[in-house]
Amino acid sequence: MKPRLTFVSNDQDFLAEKFRISDNHLTSASKIAMLKIQSWKFAMKTPEIGATYLQSVEEIVRNSFFAYIPPSHILSEEKFFFTPLEN
Repeated sequence: MKPRLTFVSNDQDFLAEKFRISDNHLTSASKIAMLKIQSWKFAMKTPEIGATYLQSVEEIVRNSFFAYIPPSHILSEEKFFFTPLEN
């Protein structure tokens, strides 16, 4: 009796492409963040621009970093579902 051959799916290409896309996205986001930090530093050195710019930056930081996001939203974005059949 011959042993049964099992089919093993090779997702290496898919995973490599997914990693490349994620890496490109992260690189782009990092560049944008660096540009925003540089513009913020420049604005802080300029007294005319600094006051209004600081207020708008504080508002943006308060709304983005300190906003509450429910755990269920994060889990669903990471493709985790609450029923085992969907995972």
